[in-house]
Amino acid sequence: MSTIDAQADTLPLGGPSLPQERRLVTELPGPRSAEILARKASAVPAGVGHTVPVAAVAAGGGVVVDADGNSLIDLGSGIAVTTVGSAHPKVAAAIAAQAAQFTHTCFMISPYESYVEVAEALNRLTPGDFAKKSALFNSGAEAVENAIKIARKHTGRQAVVAFDHGYHGRTNLTMALTAKAMPYKSGFGPFAPEVYRAQASYPFRDGLSGAEAAARTILQLEKQIGADNLAAVIIEPIQGEGGFIVPADGYLPAIVEWCRANGVVFIADEVQTGFGRTGAMFASEIFGIEPDLITTAKGIAGGMPLAAVTGRAEIMDASHSGGLGGTYGGNPVACAAALAAIDAYETEGLLERA
Repeated sequence: MSTIDAQADTLPLGGPSLPQERRLVTELPGPRSAEILARKASAVPAGVGHTVPVAAVAAGGGVVVDADGNSLIDLGSGIAVTTVGSAHPKVAAAIAAQAAQFTHTCFMISPYESYVEVAEALNRLTPGDFAKKSALFNSGAEAVENAIKIARKHTGRQAVVAFDHGYHGRTNLTMALTAKAMPYKSGFGPFAPEVYRAQASYPFRDGLSGAEAAARTILQLEKQIGADNLAAVIIEPIQGEGGFIVPADGYLPAIVEWCRANGVVFIADEVQTGFGRTGAMFASEIFGIEPDLITTAKGIAGGMPLAAVTGRAEIMDASHSGGLGGTYGGNPVACAAALAAIDAYETEGLLERA
């Protein structure tokens, strides 16, 4: 019998049944968490760090319970993932039902309806009143990489612009897009080529209006790269890694307008800001912009690994057959979780409550 099997009967149930309270019964870490963290140090590479010195055994609503019975307020939401709460009843039930049906076929081999339903939901929910299509992947970084692939294929150009303070992932291409050296980039290069960086709007630091900041950005793009060489501009509508940076009013619409005029694909990276994290379903709505492509992950599936690229149908269709996909992309269990999570956003008033 495994350790997990032996402990199963003694572990607390997660989900909304957990008392929503802060409760400390040991020092942190307690003896059981300390034991697990010692095993982690022995078995897991040092590069896989952790923030809180506890080992989680249950979570629900706004709390996490550790292996010693301490109940901690969950301010991280699994890095902006469990937006509907850990083990939300609808999500948990959908996962169990789908797992009993089938756990995997690979959508590129045998398609299934739940993938299509998630794509339809994303096409409906994302900003923009135009024909859209969606492709599903495993992680935010994978979605970003595929958005860049799609933009390059559509435009026939190679250059991509990301912004100061931006964060887009930990894979080779997304490390090139990410601005922050430590802990994401140091020692891991060389990085993917044809990635350039520009200054975005940072009104707290630069004091510029949206129009002034956009003029500065556009001057950089035209002088240092050239619009004819540029496939895509990718930006987080609200940056979340180099500080929570809200651009000045008018900045993003001006950049979108310039992209439209020059045939550049505007990509909104809403991996962190999507699905209610800003009080709107997507942060792009706050600024009145309609991205050509939008990347999502994190809050999309209530804790299951899922990500997506959604965008204008004519751009999304640029790739040849077989050019997009992946073995686990749009896994059926994750799709079932996403449909349940989206139902919770829409029927439980989560945006209004945020």
